Amino acid sequence: MKTTHPEDGSKFYIVGGGIAGLASAVYLIREGGCSGSDITIFDGADVSGGALDGSGSAEEGYLIRGGRMHEEHFVCTWDLLSDIPSLDDPTVSVKEEIFAFNREVVSGSHSRLLRDGQKVDVSSYGLSKHDTFDLLRLTMSSEESLGAKRIEEWFSPEFFETVYWLLWSTTFAFQRWSSLAEMRRYAVRFIHLLPGFNQLKGILRTYYNQYDSVVLPIETWLREHGVNFMLNTPVVDIDFELVGTDKRAASFHYLSSEGQRKVALAEGDCLLVTLGSMVESAAIGSMTSPAPLLPKGETGAWALWERVAAKDAAFGRPQTFCDHPEKSKWMSFTVTLKDPTFFRYMESFTSNPAGTGGLVTLTDSNWLMSVVLAHQPHFRNQPDDVFVFWGDGLLPDAPGNYVKKPMAACSGKEILVELFSHLDIMGMMRPLMEKISCVPCMMPYIDSQFMPRTAGDRPQVIPPDAANFAFLGQFVEVPNDCVFTVEYSVRCAQTAVFGLLGLDREVSPVYRGDHDIGVLLNAMKALLR
Repeated sequence: MKTTHPEDGSKFYIVGGGIAGLASAVYLIREGGCSGSDITIFDGADVSGGALDGSGSAEEGYLIRGGRMHEEHFVCTWDLLSDIPSLDDPTVSVKEEIFAFNREVVSGSHSRLLRDGQKVDVSSYGLSKHDTFDLLRLTMSSEESLGAKRIEEWFSPEFFETVYWLLWSTTFAFQRWSSLAEMRRYAVRFIHLLPGFNQLKGILRTYYNQYDSVVLPIETWLREHGVNFMLNTPVVDIDFELVGTDKRAASFHYLSSEGQRKVALAEGDCLLVTLGSMVESAAIGSMTSPAPLLPKGETGAWALWERVAAKDAAFGRPQTFCDHPEKSKWMSFTVTLKDPTFFRYMESFTSNPAGTGGLVTLTDSNWLMSVVLAHQPHFRNQPDDVFVFWGDGLLPDAPGNYVKKPMAACSGKEILVELFSHLDIMGMMRPLMEKISCVPCMMPYIDSQFMPRTAGDRPQVIPPDAANFAFLGQFVEVPNDCVFTVEYSVRCAQTAVFGLLGLDREVSPVYRGDHDIGVLLNAMKALLR
């Protein structure tokens, strides 16, 4: 229920149709009592969901740029999904659907790491006393004291050969040069998962891909409530009135098929803007061609943030995150098979039915390649005789072990040859290659949220003295929570809506397992195994 502002009839404009923008619209309606017809979501893409995507067909091949994991303490996410009806059974919520699915399909990897085609013993994290001390010292350090340090500046070279680092880097997509402060946040935020981290225990997944299971139900709910979606309509600039201590969004500019248009904000109107994008300039290849590395778009989320940031120092520093694609990029690939041979082999070899094992990482891959066999079907339109799995390579500029080319220069077929050769099943799979589609995807900014940063690089959700606008997404500052999670985006949506509307509701608190003595003891036992 609205308490102070804005008035009835006010308009709400949301820039960005990713999960942060969608969640903001839900909260405006559900908590703010706003009319859906007064809410408009702008996005330059032709589909909502942002990084939570899932597209394609059995004939053309499916595509998932990346996957997202959840866990039971994602309180903002579960709050959001608790009132969104499932598309398969409207009598249950998406939250209930996800928890029911994970009671049935329980994560517990038996083959998390492979080397020389054989399973690696991950019962111990392989940490020395010095490594353990460095980890504990990190969790007890203040974020301010870490500044823009890189992970590799904190740990010894030997640490990066441990089972712990191999699990950590491939599960969360950290690089040695990633932000040490972000690693600290992860170490504290997910400390309760440490005892089962070597088997991905406690990780929750959705029944289908994230678009079909999360985005589509939310969008359906929003459209039923009258929310306006302006897709293929990028917002390219925002005008602010910055007078003394009063900061107000006055108007914004967007591109349509008819050219550039301007929308003036009336008294009481609000603007919520998603800053930056992990998946901007993502480009796909094919079985016969590699995925190109594309530059920032002139009308994309980074360009918008750069224009906005130039107008006030409190609006952040986008260059910290988007000026280093050589460090923020890595590649994924989505494989569509019209034959069950590969799935049957992997299920037998790993001792994990599809959907229960999660990432399988080839530790001796120069590309540091991993694959995931999701529960099938992974798409709503996926036929029973079609199978889909996903993979990634965190070091795409390294030459392959078998295909003597960088992953970035490889076609889908060459990526499969590298994978099947590592698994020593090339002979078995070669006759089936005509029944396989592998779609490579290059993502220049997928790790940009992990770039080393300092205070002020990320603006506050509601900057000081902001009267009618807020910032959303992975590049705003949400204390204690972890970027590269759905939870982070939903938390900033709560913060923006509850704050702008002056609601008498607190943002869902971040779970702090580090305040629980039992969690701490179990975590220490895990580190010392």
